[in-house]
Amino acid sequence: MGLSRILGAGWSSIMSSVADRAIVKKKRLCDVVGGDPYRVNNKHDDKYKPFPPSKIIQRVEKLVGWELCYSLTSQNCEHFVNELCYGVPRSDQVRDAIMAVGIAGVGLAAMGLIGVMFSRNKKQKQ
Repeated sequence: MGLSRILGAGWSSIMSSVADRAIVKKKRLCDVVGGDPYRVNNKHDDKYKPFPPSKIIQRVEKLVGWELCYSLTSQNCEHFVNELCYGVPRSDQVRDAIMAVGIAGVGLAAMGLIGVMFSRNKKQKQ
């Protein structure tokens, strides 16, 4: 894979992260992934009933060329694909990131509380 191809993919990803609009495109999978490995991930099939592949293709082909709203946290590519496959716009990546931030916040708050208690205990002994 050439450097220009890698940079192009990176630039595209960066732009979609900061842009508030995205254009739906139709490309061959091998042109998108190049030589990188890939696999089909139907991780929500046990939770949601997937649409038949023909229906998914039909739904997405109607959107090719459309400019859609894009938001890293509420309308990203994972939301888009899950909406097409299951009718449920969800992103586990966003959910996991929010949980990690929440856990980190609770951890920092606990450390702050311990610090305050430790300093009070130290003052009382003096």
